[in-house]
Amino acid sequence: MSVNAQAYNQYKKSVVETVAPEKLLLMLYDAAIKNINNAKKAIKEKDINRAHEQIMRTEEIIVELMSTLNMEYEISGRLFALYEYFYHRLTQANAQKDIVILDEVEGFLLELRGTWQEAINALKTAPSQDNKVEVEPVASVTPRIPSEAMGVKPINPATTAKGINITG
Repeated sequence: MSVNAQAYNQYKKSVVETVAPEKLLLMLYDAAIKNINNAKKAIKEKDINRAHEQIMRTEEIIVELMSTLNMEYEISGRLFALYEYFYHRLTQANAQKDIVILDEVEGFLLELRGTWQEAINALKTAPSQDNKVEVEPVASVTPRIPSEAMGVKPINPATTAKGINITG
């Protein structure tokens, strides 16, 4: 790896390590959406290996999102079920190279990203005492297809590879 590439990778790493958690969440959603679009393009171009790689990157991001949930909140259980469903659908899309499934997951991710962006914006403008605001996570999305009905088994994030590239 060249010196410039090493410097760039170090820069990306420092950005991820110093960015606010809410910004990192949006970056993960953005990367997942970008990877899905890259996978769809690769499928259309009959580049199966690149499609596989892009879908796998998206799956890794979904696992990362699952592993960062604070399960003390009810909404976290719902988000976990959604992420679990996304992972299952991405696995199907990868096996079948199915753009329709990728469109479905992308739609959910866009909706969730928008919801989080609204929550972050509301938090920034909310009045607070001593500039501190305590908010429970809120989302307008509920699972449309429960993971139990799909027969999806929970993923153990502890056994899943880390090192997600969110910058593409």
